[in-house]
Amino acid sequence: MSAGAGAIALSLSYHTVPELAPDAAVHAAADAGFAHVGLRLLHGQPGGGEAPLLADPALRRETMRAMGARGLSALDASGARIVPGTSVAAFDPLLEVAAAMGARHVMATVDDPDAGRAADNVAALCARAAPLGLSIDVEFVPWMTVASLADAAALVERVGHPALGIALDARHFHRSGSRASQLAAIAPARLRYLQLCDARDARPAGRDDLLREATKDRLPPGEGAIDLVALLRAMPRGIPVALEVPMEEAARREPAPARLARLVAATRAVLARAYP
Repeated sequence: MSAGAGAIALSLSYHTVPELAPDAAVHAAADAGFAHVGLRLLHGQPGGGEAPLLADPALRRETMRAMGARGLSALDASGARIVPGTSVAAFDPLLEVAAAMGARHVMATVDDPDAGRAADNVAALCARAAPLGLSIDVEFVPWMTVASLADAAALVERVGHPALGIALDARHFHRSGSRASQLAAIAPARLRYLQLCDARDARPAGRDDLLREATKDRLPPGEGAIDLVALLRAMPRGIPVALEVPMEEAARREPAPARLARLVAATRAVLARAYP
């Protein structure tokens, strides 16, 4: 493995081992060689969508103790979803806890057909996040209104806030028909981190199947149809890489430590091909 590939820090995203409590996930990540973890705080919208880590201060304290003991930091916190009825102020608890736990980025998705209203809400969210030392990073999702890399880049350009960037998910990138060549037109500073996984060649038929693939049926890097080497080479060199690889069937027969070891090995092999 090249020194460059080996130096890239890996982060463990929540959906990869959702069966583990947050503090247990930290220990599993450390054992597998991750440098960071992703924090699942909100399932899109406040008011019923709070994850246990946001709702339970004791769990937060235990998770932060685990992070300190194992030398891991939080890469990102998820997730804020901008929809037609969004009240941006309602995301304040998400932002405050993300900052308190040391996250650098807050992942956001946008599903509002009114582009002007969506941009205004994203700008307002950035204005609330920036004083806390947080960036807002839009993840484009094929079944939402900000569905592709082009959509995300247009939103970043329209909003223009320095705290706004893009969190690129390899699976969404592939399914949205986005291309690695499009990345050259985006300022590298706007590309904050990459969520890595792989996917089968056949595209799921409808929204429900797309959603199921995204949340339960991804493949380890290098085992599917996505040209991850081209994608990595088009991204800024050394960008943090988060492994978001939910594999529901594999989880039934393979415990989290073995699954994570396998994913890390697969990822390092892809990174070595991208950066020989």
